[in-house]
Amino acid sequence: MLWSMQQQKQHASNEEEEFAGHKSGISSARTSNLKRLSNSSSCSGLSTCLEDMTGTASEPIKKPSSFHKLLALNAPEWKKAIVGSGCAVVFGAVYPVYAFVLGSMISAFFIRDHQEMKSKIRTYDLIFFSLCVVSFTVNLVQHYNFAAMGELVTKRIRESMLTKLLTFEVGWFDKEENSSGAICSKLANEANVVKSLVADRISLTIQTCTAVLLAIALGLWVAWRLAVVMIAIQPLTILCFYTRKVLLKNMSKKSGEAQNQASQIAAEAVANHRTITAFCSNDRILSLFRATQAKNRKDGIRQSWLAGFGIGSAQSLTFLTWGLDYWYGGKLVHEGLITSADVFKTFFILLSTGRIIAEAGSMTSDLAKGSAALKSVFEILYRVTKINPDDPPGTKPVRIQGNIEFNNVAFAYPSRPDVVVLKDFSLKVKAGSSIALVGPSGSGKSTIVALVERFYDPLKGKIMIDGTDVKKFNLRCLRERIALVGQEPVLFGGSIRDNILFGRPNATEAEIMEAARAANAHDFISNLKDGYETYCGERGVQLSGGQKQRIAIARAIIKNPAILLLDEATSALDGESEKVVQEALDRVMVGRTSVMVAHRLSTIWSAECIAVIEDGVIVEQGGHQDLMSRGGAFFNLVKLQQQQ
Repeated sequence: MLWSMQQQKQHASNEEEEFAGHKSGISSARTSNLKRLSNSSSCSGLSTCLEDMTGTASEPIKKPSSFHKLLALNAPEWKKAIVGSGCAVVFGAVYPVYAFVLGSMISAFFIRDHQEMKSKIRTYDLIFFSLCVVSFTVNLVQHYNFAAMGELVTKRIRESMLTKLLTFEVGWFDKEENSSGAICSKLANEANVVKSLVADRISLTIQTCTAVLLAIALGLWVAWRLAVVMIAIQPLTILCFYTRKVLLKNMSKKSGEAQNQASQIAAEAVANHRTITAFCSNDRILSLFRATQAKNRKDGIRQSWLAGFGIGSAQSLTFLTWGLDYWYGGKLVHEGLITSADVFKTFFILLSTGRIIAEAGSMTSDLAKGSAALKSVFEILYRVTKINPDDPPGTKPVRIQGNIEFNNVAFAYPSRPDVVVLKDFSLKVKAGSSIALVGPSGSGKSTIVALVERFYDPLKGKIMIDGTDVKKFNLRCLRERIALVGQEPVLFGGSIRDNILFGRPNATEAEIMEAARAANAHDFISNLKDGYETYCGERGVQLSGGQKQRIAIARAIIKNPAILLLDEATSALDGESEKVVQEALDRVMVGRTSVMVAHRLSTIWSAECIAVIEDGVIVEQGGHQDLMSRGGAFFNLVKLQQQQ
């Protein structure tokens, strides 16, 4: 925040086609550009496909009716719900009963017979003690059952959400609103909001309804004339209690937010002390801090005046309504219609009701948050994925040979449908052969790898593996026979062994070591203090880039894939690490269909075939010597890199 006040944000432009770059920056779709693009595109039927991507074909999302679906989700805990609700009813009844007994006890002090007064007060004391025991017991049972129910439903929601999220197509995650931060926030925060709704709000609602209904019934039974008047002015009493509670809550919240802003400036100043000192920015930081503090002080004073006026008015109106109640009650006593004891009973009964309703009313914002969280949760749980990895009717191949064929494929990313990446793209890769895809950034190389993995579906044309459209395969089965090694190896926060086993969980120790040797990783792993049990750290931060890449290769090898996809697997490494990793790749590519995306042309000399891609089409294809002898696009790329 500190630097955002002083520096303008800089936006790096992303590569149009690269899958990794595509994940990092996403622009919104524009329908007007779509129509212009589709008119100029050479792909027949492409405009229809693009328009479908923008939303003219509605996404299959079931409209959730949140509350009854929440109850259905909570069905396994129906016993806890019944017990907790029963206790909430009893506890809600305690308030008006307590008020009734309190009013009765006050009238007992006006009894002239000392013994009768003593007897009455002793009776009321026993009733109060009984109410104390009942309140403690039912509160304990109620909160246990609702809390347990809330924890279980939170666990179920998080597990169900994560299970569902893992089935969604990659294109769904490319949308800005479905970023990793937003998804993690939903898993962490919205599940907790739902828990609060289940554990606290439902019980409070039941208590409030019980207390209000019983209080009105008791008030009308004791002194219906006075009760009718008090009920008529009850909204004013409720408004007073509610206003005071909300104003105090808002004051506390705004004060906290203001202090957080100042604290954040101070924290960033301390964390970046060297930079501030180097630029002699001490005075500037202090000025920012003082300005924030001054603004907080002015806002605090203004809020205090408003809150004081609001709370004072609410309190005055409260006293005014009480005075009206007592005046009318005294009038009824004077006329002989009710007794003084009835006045006290009715007053305390309905007074407690106003406070209870006000407390329940102050949670309306929490209920709104809970409703929004429920809607967000069920939009995920009831969404139908466009690319189902567990499609039951899909073909489950026992083994695949590795023949790959692209037939007139057209493709644009769902988040950028106005940018056509592949146009009538056709390519054949024979089983067991290797092909290198080269070309300028944004030409569509990494997109081809993503389409083979079926991270996305093409807008037009077919992608075939062993003569079968990839859409007809059971996707999870197909992906078990394909391995992908990317530019940035993704390691998880576990041991090296765990990360290699991620490729095939049931692999033996011997198979793990064999895969590591094939990836040129066994020697450096053995030299580590904990060997294969070495903790990699989050995203593999404990290891170097070359070490991480070799572990990623070992993870791919242990799958024994028929198709190996290498998406610039060595481009982020230094020369020495690149040499070691390239040796491992050359070894594991033997006998497998290998598709290499390469930026450094020195890494693809061993490829049997090289395809040069520009603007989503193949402009040249052939062996290394053949392409060099032609003096075409590949020759120019090689010369350009040599000059650089």
